[in-house]
Amino acid sequence: MFSLANLPKTIIKLGYLTISLCSFSALAEMPTDRHPNEVKYAHTPITIDGKPDSLWDSAPWQAIDQLILGVQPTAADFSGRYKLLWREDKLYLLAEIVDDVLFDKTAVPTSLYWDDDCLEVFIDQDASGGEHQFNHNAFAYHVALDNQVADFNRSQQAQTFNQHVQSRWQRDTARPEVIYWELAISIFPDYYNDKLAADDAQQVSAVNLKVGDIIGFMVAYCDNDGSNERESFVGSHNISPINDDKNLGYKTADVFGNIKLVK
Repeated sequence: MFSLANLPKTIIKLGYLTISLCSFSALAEMPTDRHPNEVKYAHTPITIDGKPDSLWDSAPWQAIDQLILGVQPTAADFSGRYKLLWREDKLYLLAEIVDDVLFDKTAVPTSLYWDDDCLEVFIDQDASGGEHQFNHNAFAYHVALDNQVADFNRSQQAQTFNQHVQSRWQRDTARPEVIYWELAISIFPDYYNDKLAADDAQQVSAVNLKVGDIIGFMVAYCDNDGSNERESFVGSHNISPINDDKNLGYKTADVFGNIKLVK
């Protein structure tokens, strides 16, 4: 049986908290669905405006329905699903979100962003799995309602990565409780340099995507209707808990699913 008892420990200081974390190198033993879902190629450019056009019709919907943290929301409180497409320069995501209250209490994009309503996109460029909380073996992009994008950097500080993700959402005109959220995501390698995140030159180039690429992927939504902390955190993939904790995606890519790029 897999146990954390014999894993080496790492002490991480985060703000006023001191957290003892296990090395996640052994989490590859966790059961997870690693069979890749196929993502189709978009033969024409996609406009990121929160108004999905017929180009998205070729992509199947995938559910965002796996409770990770908090209380199970009702369908009216939150429900979601998503689609994926790709082109050589970017991975494209369309999310359909039902959320009766959109809440963004923290104006600073790098402060407590996980307790606001936000879409979280997890990317592991080479599907290698493994620990990534304070490195770029994988990214956990938190995309806020103001379209700012945050994750931790190698210095264990929250940082914006707005150049990585172009984002726009709009309400459905016929169903105002529904929003459509479109994202264009540049895929970066694990040697990405944090100092260039705010540099328009982007000296570390995004990966050029091609048929057959396999990428670690998961998407989730933080739902808060006005509380001090998010009330629900719901994802696209089932996560086997460690010590009753399913909130592992921001620490290890072992719990992501995989996608495969096809024509």
